Amino acid sequence: MPVDFSKILVVGVSSRALFNLEEEEQIFREQNIRGFREYQLANEDKLLEKGTAFPLVEALLKLNTHVDNSIVEVVVMSRNSPETGVRVLKAIEHYKLPITRWAFSGGEPLAPFIDAFDIDLFLSRDESDVQKIIDTANCATALIYDPPENFQPETDRVKFAFDADAVVFSEESEQIYKEQGMDAFHKHEKENEDIPLKDGPFAVLLRKLSDIQDFLPIEKELSPLRLAIVTARNAPSHMRVIKTLRKWNVYVDEAYFMGGLPKEKVLEAFGAHIFFDDQHTHLSDSSKKIPCGRVLYKSNSVLKNYEKEIIVEPKKVKEK
Repeated sequence: MPVDFSKILVVGVSSRALFNLEEEEQIFREQNIRGFREYQLANEDKLLEKGTAFPLVEALLKLNTHVDNSIVEVVVMSRNSPETGVRVLKAIEHYKLPITRWAFSGGEPLAPFIDAFDIDLFLSRDESDVQKIIDTANCATALIYDPPENFQPETDRVKFAFDADAVVFSEESEQIYKEQGMDAFHKHEKENEDIPLKDGPFAVLLRKLSDIQDFLPIEKELSPLRLAIVTARNAPSHMRVIKTLRKWNVYVDEAYFMGGLPKEKVLEAFGAHIFFDDQHTHLSDSSKKIPCGRVLYKSNSVLKNYEKEIIVEPKKVKEK
């Protein structure tokens, strides 16, 4: 019988997000595909180190031990060819990750394969891939930051943390804040408190994670899958978030309304396996404590006009 993926969380993860392949990426940039291929073949037996997304993937796959039929699948997706991807396959086997599906596109873009593999969440270190998927696919996706040092995650539970506006919810309220200021934002949210916020790029994913909590044979309050909202919102704009989640029938274990305070200490205390936010300013310090991913705006989003900060990426600096 065909697999019903509506009841399975499918996570696509690039090989660079799952394993530390930054040295190899630099070789590819400097020596192109021939130098990269020669290096991979010469180092085929050299074990890859764990990357930023490894703790999340490992913890997610452990959820399957609580049920008879899998509720989580992970697909490793890479622009490697099958030949140069052998190191990735050996690392998966070494770390005993129960992953059975891979996509090696041989240099072709990965975006067209997102729907083909029924991906719900895609994690990548390649900004062009992430932007293409944000623009064209019905899939939550994020640009993964460097791995934090000395991160010691829980192994028996998996913890997701999400920013609110432009991540779980639409850009509408964030746009009001950017264009009209904080007072107008609070006024708008108070006046519309009983009107649910519109879906953002991670809304479907959050609802599916909440459904996964229902599939687990454990009370939600004790679930090994834990969800948190960590947002710069504060009173009086907090109630609209709570009422929207209630309307969606989404159970969130924890919520932190920071009122503009730094998020990294709360995220570290929560012990997030991953935190998703749309703004680099909230991720630059947080990513030093816990794994982080930036949710890019669509190419035609008006919020693109407000991106002024310099984004530091591995081996290069890019001004947006």
